[in-house]
Amino acid sequence: MEIKVKENCTGCGLCLKVCLYEAIKIVNKRAVINENCIFCGACVDACRFRSIAITGPETKKYDFSDYKGIGVFIEISDGHINDSSLELMIKAKELAKELKTQVYAFIAAAGVNSYFQELCDYSADRIIYAETGEGKEINEDALKELLTSMISTIKPEIFIAGATSLGRSLMPAIACSLETGLTADCTELSIDADERILLQTRPTFGGNILATIITQNCRPQMATVRPHVFKKNRIEKSGIKDLKEKGRHFLSDFSDILKNLKTKLKLDESMEDFQEKINLNDFDVIVSGGRGVGGEKNFALLKELADILGGAIGASRAAVDSEWISYPHQIGQTGKTVNPKLYIACGISGAVQHLAGMQTADRIIAINKDPDAPIFKVADLGIVGDIFEVIPALVKKIKEEKS
Repeated sequence: MEIKVKENCTGCGLCLKVCLYEAIKIVNKRAVINENCIFCGACVDACRFRSIAITGPETKKYDFSDYKGIGVFIEISDGHINDSSLELMIKAKELAKELKTQVYAFIAAAGVNSYFQELCDYSADRIIYAETGEGKEINEDALKELLTSMISTIKPEIFIAGATSLGRSLMPAIACSLETGLTADCTELSIDADERILLQTRPTFGGNILATIITQNCRPQMATVRPHVFKKNRIEKSGIKDLKEKGRHFLSDFSDILKNLKTKLKLDESMEDFQEKINLNDFDVIVSGGRGVGGEKNFALLKELADILGGAIGASRAAVDSEWISYPHQIGQTGKTVNPKLYIACGISGAVQHLAGMQTADRIIAINKDPDAPIFKVADLGIVGDIFEVIPALVKKIKEEKS
């Protein structure tokens, strides 16, 4: 890169005032830039006379016209399609409408044809599949080779997967094989339709900043997305029968590739994680506590409410950092993303980092002493009051109604 001062420079000194690196001096009424310059561009923006310019190598233009469609990796768990995959199918359809393209489901499983109807119900325009055979579990290394081959042949312009334990391990390996970029743990996906660029948003710096990342010079554009960030709703009704009647080629079989795949990996045994386990997404009701709960003992009050509603206890990062409750309960950008039918936020102010993990809940009730707390902006019902007064009254009323 190179920075130049043009002849129309007047030596006014505006650039001098904004430079943080002592890279500019005024000599004979003209700006002179020295080796301290880091090409931040602050002086370019400050100059009223457009006297400073940064130049660099000409940007190379790439031809990605062969890449079309949005691919979704379909993960199978215990004989069922993982919820995160179905959520991504719905999001992929939304993105595909903006790009005027199709949604491809990539799946490898035993009895794979049993999943076709559900994938069509969840917006698949084309299913890229491989039959693994009953009782023949495909290991991750072989799955990586298979999907890499599938993607290289089909050439989707975007390929996404859930940020599950498998997705987080598998997708970087595939991206490396394809020599493309990958953004992990996204909480939002959107499209720059003019440039056909996937805008991949994810938290960074401990969840304090949201960064939007693009893959400009490689294809496919790849990302993993946190489970339960998007809602899972069927949007197609006709499914396979309608696709066949329209004569559309919607199945692509890659089963033969598995016969030639070789792997050096072998699974000897699996070990359980003995840390506290709680899957908050198994509950329709979550009662969460934040800094306003005041201490570990006071979470018993929230648990009483959660128990009577058949729900679970959640928490903000502030409560977890204070060691009032363990990390598996944390909700937000640096914790879990949930979408229960009812979310009750107790003593939670509603920082953007926490909202990112729960704002897709069907109904949100917020209890907070501060009437200006940001949580009230997303709440369906806001109660301004002390949680130590409101929750006992609420528990009492629910018990009366139940009796």
